[in-house]
Amino acid sequence: MALFETLVVVFGVALVAALAVVAKTKLFPLGADEEPREDVAEYIAMMVSVLYAVVLGLCLVSVWDTRSEAAENVQAEASALHQTYLLADALPADRRQPLRDAARTYASHVVDVEWPVMAAREPIDPVGWRLLERLRQAGEVSDAAKVPQQIAAQEVLAQLGYVDDARRGREAAAQERLSPVLWTGLLIGGALTLAFMFLFGIRRSTTHVVMVMGLSGFIAFTVLLIHQLDAPFGEMLGATPDPFTRYFG
Repeated sequence: MALFETLVVVFGVALVAALAVVAKTKLFPLGADEEPREDVAEYIAMMVSVLYAVVLGLCLVSVWDTRSEAAENVQAEASALHQTYLLADALPADRRQPLRDAARTYASHVVDVEWPVMAAREPIDPVGWRLLERLRQAGEVSDAAKVPQQIAAQEVLAQLGYVDDARRGREAAAQERLSPVLWTGLLIGGALTLAFMFLFGIRRSTTHVVMVMGLSGFIAFTVLLIHQLDAPFGEMLGATPDPFTRYFG
Protein backbone atom coordinates (compact mmCIF):
# COMPACT_ATOMS: atom_id res chain seq x y z
CA MET A 1 0.00 0.00 0.00
CA ALA A 2 1.40 3.39 -1.00
CA LEU A 3 1.98 6.16 1.51
CA PHE A 4 -0.85 8.29 0.13
CA GLU A 5 -3.30 5.39 0.33
CA THR A 6 -2.19 4.67 3.89
CA LEU A 7 -2.78 8.28 4.92
CA VAL A 8 -6.21 8.25 3.29
CA VAL A 9 -7.17 5.12 5.25
CA VAL A 10 -5.84 6.51 8.52
CA PHE A 11 -7.59 9.88 8.21
CA GLY A 12 -10.73 8.14 6.95
CA VAL A 13 -10.89 5.95 10.06
CA ALA A 14 -10.23 8.99 12.28
CA LEU A 15 -12.98 10.95 10.55
CA VAL A 16 -15.48 8.11 10.97
CA ALA A 17 -14.59 7.89 14.66
CA ALA A 18 -15.04 11.65 15.06
CA LEU A 19 -18.46 11.52 13.35
CA ALA A 20 -19.47 8.64 15.61
CA VAL A 21 -18.59 10.68 18.72
CA VAL A 22 -20.49 13.71 17.42
CA ALA A 23 -23.53 11.56 16.60
CA LYS A 24 -23.45 9.96 20.03
CA THR A 25 -23.31 13.30 21.85
CA LYS A 26 -26.14 14.68 19.72
CA LEU A 27 -28.42 11.66 19.89
CA PHE A 28 -27.62 10.56 23.43
CA PRO A 29 -26.61 13.65 25.44
CA LEU A 30 -25.54 13.36 29.06
CA GLY A 31 -28.28 13.52 31.65
CA ALA A 32 -28.46 16.16 34.35
CA ASP A 33 -27.03 13.78 36.95
CA GLU A 34 -24.19 12.48 34.72
CA GLU A 35 -20.62 13.76 34.54
CA PRO A 36 -18.04 13.49 31.72
CA ARG A 37 -15.94 10.32 31.84
CA GLU A 38 -12.37 11.53 32.36
CA ASP A 39 -11.21 7.95 32.74
CA VAL A 40 -12.03 7.36 29.06
CA ALA A 41 -9.71 10.21 28.06
CA GLU A 42 -6.95 8.82 30.28
CA TYR A 43 -7.41 5.37 28.75
CA ILE A 44 -7.14 6.77 25.21
CA ALA A 45 -4.03 8.74 26.15
CA MET A 46 -2.48 5.60 27.64
CA MET A 47 -3.26 3.54 24.53
CA VAL A 48 -1.75 6.20 22.25
CA SER A 49 1.42 6.17 24.36
CA VAL A 50 1.64 2.37 24.31
CA LEU A 51 1.09 2.15 20.55
CA TYR A 52 3.64 4.89 19.97
CA ALA A 53 6.17 2.99 22.07
CA VAL A 54 5.58 -0.03 19.82
CA VAL A 55 6.16 2.08 16.69
CA LEU A 56 9.34 3.53 18.21
CA GLY A 57 10.65 0.08 19.01
CA LEU A 58 9.85 -1.22 15.53
CA CYS A 59 11.64 1.72 13.89
CA LEU A 60 14.70 1.35 16.11
CA VAL A 61 14.97 -2.39 15.45
CA SER A 62 14.58 -1.85 11.70
CA VAL A 63 17.28 0.81 11.32
CA TRP A 64 19.65 -0.90 13.76
CA ASP A 65 19.42 -4.21 11.89
CA THR A 66 20.18 -2.42 8.61
CA ARG A 67 23.16 -0.64 10.13
CA SER A 68 24.51 -3.85 11.72
CA GLU A 69 24.11 -5.76 8.46
CA ALA A 70 25.96 -2.99 6.61
CA ALA A 71 28.88 -3.17 9.06
CA GLU A 72 29.02 -6.97 8.78
CA ASN A 73 29.11 -6.80 4.98
CA VAL A 74 31.92 -4.25 5.07
CA GLN A 75 33.95 -6.43 7.42
CA ALA A 76 33.36 -9.55 5.31
CA GLU A 77 34.25 -7.75 2.07
CA ALA A 78 37.46 -6.26 3.46
CA SER A 79 38.50 -9.56 5.08
CA ALA A 80 37.98 -11.56 1.89
CA LEU A 81 39.85 -8.93 -0.12
CA HIS A 82 42.74 -9.11 2.34
CA GLN A 83 42.84 -12.90 2.06
CA THR A 84 43.00 -12.49 -1.71
CA TYR A 85 45.95 -10.12 -1.29
CA LEU A 86 47.79 -12.64 0.90
CA LEU A 87 47.12 -15.51 -1.49
CA ALA A 88 49.13 -13.66 -4.15
CA ASP A 89 52.29 -15.09 -2.54
CA ALA A 90 51.23 -18.59 -3.66
CA LEU A 91 50.69 -17.64 -7.31
CA PRO A 92 53.29 -17.66 -10.09
CA ALA A 93 55.75 -14.78 -9.83
CA ASP A 94 54.31 -12.90 -12.80
CA ARG A 95 50.78 -12.89 -11.26
CA ARG A 96 51.63 -11.78 -7.75
CA GLN A 97 52.11 -8.03 -8.15
CA PRO A 98 49.17 -7.54 -10.57
CA LEU A 99 46.85 -9.21 -8.03
CA ARG A 100 48.19 -7.10 -5.16
CA ASP A 101 47.87 -3.91 -7.20
CA ALA A 102 44.31 -4.81 -8.23
CA ALA A 103 43.36 -5.48 -4.59
CA ARG A 104 44.79 -2.17 -3.43
CA THR A 105 43.08 -0.30 -6.27
CA TYR A 106 39.75 -1.88 -5.37
CA ALA A 107 40.14 -1.01 -1.68
CA SER A 108 41.09 2.59 -2.49
CA HIS A 109 38.09 2.94 -4.78
CA VAL A 110 35.74 1.70 -2.06
CA VAL A 111 37.15 4.07 0.57
CA ASP A 112 37.82 7.19 -1.49
CA VAL A 113 35.08 7.06 -4.13
CA GLU A 114 32.22 4.83 -3.06
CA TRP A 115 32.07 5.70 0.62
CA PRO A 116 31.24 9.42 0.20
CA VAL A 117 28.61 8.43 -2.37
CA MET A 118 27.00 5.93 0.01
CA ALA A 119 27.10 8.46 2.87
CA ALA A 120 25.25 10.92 0.62
CA ARG A 121 22.66 8.21 -0.20
CA GLU A 122 23.39 8.33 -3.91
CA PRO A 123 23.63 5.37 -6.34
CA ILE A 124 27.05 3.74 -6.70
CA ASP A 125 28.58 3.70 -10.17
CA PRO A 126 29.56 0.36 -11.78
CA VAL A 127 33.30 1.09 -11.67
CA GLY A 128 33.69 -1.05 -8.57
CA TRP A 129 32.31 -4.08 -10.35
CA ARG A 130 34.78 -3.58 -13.19
CA LEU A 131 37.61 -3.42 -10.67
CA LEU A 132 36.35 -6.65 -9.13
CA GLU A 133 36.40 -8.29 -12.56
CA ARG A 134 39.96 -7.02 -12.97
CA LEU A 135 40.78 -8.76 -9.70
CA ARG A 136 39.43 -12.04 -11.04
CA GLN A 137 41.49 -11.73 -14.18
CA ALA A 138 44.61 -10.91 -12.16
CA GLY A 139 44.14 -14.08 -10.11
CA GLU A 140 43.91 -16.42 -13.09
CA VAL A 141 46.84 -18.72 -13.86
CA SER A 142 47.69 -20.77 -16.94
CA ASP A 143 47.35 -24.50 -17.22
CA ALA A 144 51.15 -24.73 -17.10
CA ALA A 145 51.18 -23.53 -13.48
CA LYS A 146 52.14 -25.96 -10.75
CA VAL A 147 49.41 -27.78 -8.83
CA PRO A 148 49.87 -25.74 -5.61
CA GLN A 149 49.63 -22.54 -7.67
CA GLN A 150 46.45 -23.73 -9.37
CA ILE A 151 44.98 -24.58 -5.97
CA ALA A 152 45.88 -21.08 -4.75
CA ALA A 153 44.20 -19.59 -7.84
CA GLN A 154 41.03 -21.53 -7.04
CA GLU A 155 41.15 -20.19 -3.48
CA VAL A 156 41.54 -16.66 -4.88
CA LEU A 157 38.37 -17.15 -6.91
CA ALA A 158 36.57 -18.44 -3.81
CA GLN A 159 37.61 -15.40 -1.77
CA LEU A 160 36.54 -13.08 -4.60
CA GLY A 161 33.16 -14.80 -4.51
CA TYR A 162 32.89 -13.71 -0.86
CA VAL A 163 33.88 -10.19 -1.91
CA ASP A 164 31.16 -10.26 -4.55
CA ASP A 165 28.47 -11.37 -2.09
CA ALA A 166 29.51 -8.85 0.57
CA ARG A 167 29.63 -6.06 -1.99
CA ARG A 168 26.08 -6.82 -3.09
CA GLY A 169 24.98 -6.70 0.55
CA ARG A 170 26.78 -3.40 1.08
CA GLU A 171 25.16 -1.81 -1.96
CA ALA A 172 21.74 -3.08 -0.87
CA ALA A 173 22.23 -1.66 2.63
CA ALA A 174 23.24 1.71 1.17
CA GLN A 175 19.86 1.92 -0.55
CA GLU A 176 17.80 0.78 2.45
CA ARG A 177 15.38 3.35 3.88
CA LEU A 178 12.96 3.28 6.75
CA SER A 179 9.45 2.87 5.37
CA PRO A 180 7.61 6.19 4.79
CA VAL A 181 4.65 4.61 6.56
CA LEU A 182 6.78 4.09 9.69
CA TRP A 183 8.10 7.66 9.45
CA THR A 184 4.51 8.91 9.23
CA GLY A 185 3.50 6.87 12.27
CA LEU A 186 6.60 8.03 14.12
CA LEU A 187 5.88 11.74 13.60
CA ILE A 188 2.09 11.62 14.00
CA GLY A 189 2.37 9.37 17.05
CA GLY A 190 4.84 11.76 18.69
CA ALA A 191 2.58 14.72 18.02
CA LEU A 192 -0.46 12.90 19.45
CA THR A 193 1.44 11.74 22.53
CA LEU A 194 2.56 15.28 23.32
CA ALA A 195 -0.89 16.66 22.54
CA PHE A 196 -2.49 14.30 25.06
CA MET A 197 0.08 15.38 27.64
CA PHE A 198 -1.14 18.95 27.20
CA LEU A 199 -4.84 18.08 27.09
CA PHE A 200 -4.94 15.55 29.90
CA GLY A 201 -1.92 16.49 31.93
CA ILE A 202 -1.24 16.53 35.65
CA ARG A 203 -3.01 19.29 37.51
CA ARG A 204 0.09 20.67 39.23
CA SER A 205 1.67 23.00 36.71
CA THR A 206 5.33 22.52 37.73
CA THR A 207 5.15 18.74 37.55
CA HIS A 208 3.23 18.97 34.29
CA VAL A 209 5.87 21.22 32.69
CA VAL A 210 8.75 19.00 33.82
CA MET A 211 7.09 15.83 32.51
CA VAL A 212 6.16 17.42 29.18
CA MET A 213 9.71 18.74 28.77
CA GLY A 214 11.22 15.35 29.56
CA LEU A 215 8.89 13.46 27.26
CA SER A 216 9.32 15.97 24.41
CA GLY A 217 13.10 15.85 24.69
CA PHE A 218 13.16 12.06 24.80
CA ILE A 219 10.88 11.75 21.75
CA ALA A 220 13.01 14.27 19.84
CA PHE A 221 16.19 12.38 20.79
CA THR A 222 14.73 9.04 19.71
CA VAL A 223 13.51 10.41 16.36
CA LEU A 224 16.93 11.96 15.68
CA LEU A 225 18.62 8.69 16.65
CA ILE A 226 16.42 6.79 14.19
CA HIS A 227 17.19 9.41 11.53
CA GLN A 228 20.94 8.93 12.02
CA LEU A 229 20.73 5.13 12.05
CA ASP A 230 18.59 5.26 8.91
CA ALA A 231 21.81 6.25 7.09
CA PRO A 232 23.82 3.00 7.47
CA PHE A 233 26.95 4.69 6.09
CA GLY A 234 26.39 8.13 7.63
CA GLU A 235 29.12 10.09 9.36
CA MET A 236 27.83 9.93 12.94
CA LEU A 237 26.50 6.41 13.61
CA GLY A 238 26.98 4.64 10.29
CA ALA A 239 29.41 1.87 9.38
CA THR A 240 32.94 3.08 8.70
CA PRO A 241 35.56 1.99 6.12
CA ASP A 242 37.98 1.09 8.92
CA PRO A 243 38.24 -2.59 7.87
CA PHE A 244 39.56 -1.52 4.46
CA THR A 245 41.94 1.10 5.83
CA ARG A 246 43.18 -1.35 8.47
CA TYR A 247 44.09 -3.98 5.87
CA PHE A 248 45.18 -1.64 3.08
CA GLY A 249 46.20 1.49 5.03
